[in-house]
Amino acid sequence: MDLYPLFNALRIAAISSVIVFFVGIAASYYIAKAPRIIKGILDVLFTLPLVLPPTVVGYLLLLALGPKRAIGRFFLEAFNIRMTMQWWSAIFAVTVVVFPLMYRTARGAFERFDENLADSGRTLGLSNTYIFWHIRIPFCKQGIIAGVVLSFARALGEYGATSMIAGYTPGKTATVSTAVYQLWRTGNDALAVKWVFINIAISAAVLLVVNYLERPQRRRSSC
Repeated sequence: MDLYPLFNALRIAAISSVIVFFVGIAASYYIAKAPRIIKGILDVLFTLPLVLPPTVVGYLLLLALGPKRAIGRFFLEAFNIRMTMQWWSAIFAVTVVVFPLMYRTARGAFERFDENLADSGRTLGLSNTYIFWHIRIPFCKQGIIAGVVLSFARALGEYGATSMIAGYTPGKTATVSTAVYQLWRTGNDALAVKWVFINIAISAAVLLVVNYLERPQRRRSSC
């Protein structure tokens, strides 16, 4: 059994999760403090990939990164780098698809933050940077960690956008989700079922982690 699809899916999910962690925290923090009109527009824009079919996301990425498109042609001609049909091409697709999960989870955590704590820190002469990393982030850490874990789980199983921009090449771009489809298409149900159970096991473990993280929050809300 070739384990490359699992290795590739894990590294794509891990890299994408790191990206959406930093970008999601920054976006959710500043948008939570933005005026209502700007917040509404950006909220719709950042959440749109959550409701769009993944194939639509993949098609839009192909319009931007394809070798005959502006961005894709530039990288191909200037650096001889093809932006599609590589294993790392899936990172673009997965990041866009899972970003709304991290963004909305982190934004909800930031909106529940008691600003009186930040004001108290400022009266003590603490900088905004110190307050953000040592007061705000620890207060919101459960929501942020839950967002990262959910993003990782969703990234691990992403298929639609990934298959369009990275394709399926055994030992090169294959992931667990694309491998399952190709194995089913070629009639290799026995191996497809093995990958399905591996994916289910990882996803169940991720959900257990999310439930564990939410437990202390539920206790505080019931007090």
